[in-house]
Amino acid sequence: MTSPQPRRNVAEIPPYVAGKPPTVRPGMTSYKLSSNENPYPPLPGVIEAVQAGVAAMNRYPDMGSTALYAALADTFDVPADHLSVATGSVGLIYQLVQAFCDPGDEVVFAWRSFEAYPIAVAAAAATAVKVPVLADGRHDLDAMAAAVTDRTKVVLVCTPNNPTGPAVTQAELDAFLAKVPPRVLVVVDEAYLEFVRMADPVDGLATYRDHDNVVLTRTFSKAYGLAGFRVGYAVAPAPIAAALRAVSLPFGVSTVAQAAAIASLERRAELLERVDALVAERTRVVAGLREAGWNLPDAQGNFVWFELGERTAEFAAAADEAGIVVRPFAGEGARVSIGETEANDRLVQVAAAFS
Repeated sequence: MTSPQPRRNVAEIPPYVAGKPPTVRPGMTSYKLSSNENPYPPLPGVIEAVQAGVAAMNRYPDMGSTALYAALADTFDVPADHLSVATGSVGLIYQLVQAFCDPGDEVVFAWRSFEAYPIAVAAAAATAVKVPVLADGRHDLDAMAAAVTDRTKVVLVCTPNNPTGPAVTQAELDAFLAKVPPRVLVVVDEAYLEFVRMADPVDGLATYRDHDNVVLTRTFSKAYGLAGFRVGYAVAPAPIAAALRAVSLPFGVSTVAQAAAIASLERRAELLERVDALVAERTRVVAGLREAGWNLPDAQGNFVWFELGERTAEFAAAADEAGIVVRPFAGEGARVSIGETEANDRLVQVAAAFS
């Protein structure tokens, strides 16, 4: 070889496929329902906080995110040294695998689940152990526990599961944790936490307080509507949080992202009213789709999942013709975000006509 070569695992990293932007169609408003974005504009006060941060763009961000840590600690009643922030919860997933896995160590997760999991695992030269979800899109936690070996360092539990939608119950999580050795790090990925409406929901904070091997990952991208600023946070026992901070990118969370997150926490009550409105819209959409004959998994995030198999591309094309872009997973199905009312109405119409 006469040129520099990357590590062998780099060639094995699968590409991340982002949600496509909507197709521009003359005389029609097009909608992007492919990235699970919050359709509401920023809350009043958040833009002003961001503008104040922009005025200091010639300065580096606070690398310690001091004010953001204080706001998170106060909001969720956790010690500041039990927190770590990063560029979205996906940044935290990368850091967790990097911090806790040597090359060849195993990371267990459900599949299909969040697309970034196998990417983060491959980037760390670790080994992905994919456990198929059940027929209804739920985690098979018994099978995941059985998949844990002496090489397992991390288990990822995505609840609600992206892209299929169901969430884990507290009883299910407790039973699972009882089977997992305490040396294994269990990551409860709660990116869609605020949208959950079900019996016996997971209480992530209580679970982390009861276990030395549990870390929660959360984001401001979904419910808080700050997807463009990339800020997420982990809650974990102090040694785990310290390991995350140790491998974090210096100055990773920008000044404006920190300002927007703090301002959003200050307006959390208003934010949760918007989440309630999105959940009500989700309920309406799911009812319309089921009335049209679709058997959908339980939707506990801000999206719905269509099991389509080989007709996935056909469904995505039909949606695109109607001015809505969805997120297809080739040969499996399509995830569709809950968006503006008109966009959701078009989705129901497309789905009802699709056969």
